[in-house]
Amino acid sequence: MDLNMLSLLVEIIEAGNLSEAARRLRMSRANVSYRLAQFERTLGQQLLRRTTRRIEPTEIGQRLYEHGRAIRDELLAARESVQMLGQSLQGRIRLSVPSGYGQQVMAAWLIDFKRQYPGIVLDVVFENRVEDLLQGEVDIAVRVMSEPPQNLVARDLGRVRYVACASPAYAQAHGLPQSLEALRQSPLITAMVIGRQLRVAAYLGAERHEVLLEPTLISENFEFLRQAIEAGLGVGIVPDYVVRNAVDRGEVLTTLDEWRLSIFGNHMYMLYMPNRHHTRATTVFIDFLLERVKETGRRR
Repeated sequence: MDLNMLSLLVEIIEAGNLSEAARRLRMSRANVSYRLAQFERTLGQQLLRRTTRRIEPTEIGQRLYEHGRAIRDELLAARESVQMLGQSLQGRIRLSVPSGYGQQVMAAWLIDFKRQYPGIVLDVVFENRVEDLLQGEVDIAVRVMSEPPQNLVARDLGRVRYVACASPAYAQAHGLPQSLEALRQSPLITAMVIGRQLRVAAYLGAERHEVLLEPTLISENFEFLRQAIEAGLGVGIVPDYVVRNAVDRGEVLTTLDEWRLSIFGNHMYMLYMPNRHHTRATTVFIDFLLERVKETGRRR
């Protein structure tokens, strides 16, 4: 069997469609389609089914894909081992982290990792989307969500706690909201929402409530949100790590502490594709990040 054809099949299935596979392989779509058809004729088997949006492997296509992926990963591991002989750990890691958690918490970890492994190239994007991971643009994504996608490997990095908070000046002038209903009357500062309303889930013991709010200041930049809260522009609903230091200094006050609030989800997950070969650099980074999260949990 032609290993080049088998590798082509692996690339097509992982890309999800012929156009994306062609882009990754730096080939024309027509060439990819022709080589795939030639492979199917050689085997006398249909390997892929075309749908309106994606391509899906047939039973024989799935079996060949699994064998091809294993062969590819072994070849990549062998090549990496040869390249690493007598050298420090090298490689490239494409990482996507949430804008707030990435800036407030992970930045120091990433700097420490880079100090320990100067030969590894860290390509870090601060954003809040999962799509780039699925499209092969990044190796690892860290995200806040309630439930991770079923088609990704998800490592739980811990619970995310949202707080309602405001500056002492705002509290003195307007008072702090003492109920969920009072939140609706407050100028609200929070992260980006879809549409005009923000749906906040609130838990009090076993009770679950929902409240619809209309924020008056919205941004994906959590440093800006913290500054707006400290400036007394309203009541913030943000993850606790955004204002933790300001709360410790007395520059921000929290309220509704008996409630457990949730907006986008209540857990932080590290996500990566289950069928993508991990270089040694990527594996070392995953272990490093999990250890840092564990250390942080022990210190709390």
